[in-house]
Amino acid sequence: MTHAGRPSPAPLPGDLSLRHPVPSDHPRLQTALADWWGGLGGEAGALQRKLLVPRLFLQHFADTSFLVERPDGTLHAFLIGFLSRTDPATAYIHFVGVCPDGKRGGVGRALYERFFTLAHEAGRTRVRCITSPDNRASIAYHTRMGFHLEPGDHTDEHGTPVHTDYDGPGLDRVSFVREL
Repeated sequence: MTHAGRPSPAPLPGDLSLRHPVPSDHPRLQTALADWWGGLGGEAGALQRKLLVPRLFLQHFADTSFLVERPDGTLHAFLIGFLSRTDPATAYIHFVGVCPDGKRGGVGRALYERFFTLAHEAGRTRVRCITSPDNRASIAYHTRMGFHLEPGDHTDEHGTPVHTDYDGPGLDRVSFVREL
């Protein structure tokens, strides 16, 4: 089935449910941000991830973000995104997480496709996002999802274009864009 000439988003696998987040979901997201990345970056990495998703995203961008829950209400995955106020052609995916035992189950793809559909229906023609140059799994995943790497100011040892100090001193990032 298509909507406005685009394929419908993939259904969620199994008996998972999808909804928009609310501010009271913030503690669960904070726990996931600390635990789901397998210790990446140690305590400092967990704190950095937690600081990247403050409560304001659940207060002001809930209608463009999604949570996936198991039947028992356990958090399974999330996508925090928004429509750019500065660039009316752009939507932005800020942060996505899938619980470790849910990876490779199609949930991430389903969330991205829902966000692409939402962005397209809002008149957006592109989606942008970033990741850390150290997050090789994220770089590979975004490439598989149809994102293109944007030129940076240098390339790393893997040939990946990197934007030096993108998010502040020492916070280099890889930037992606996907046309809708």
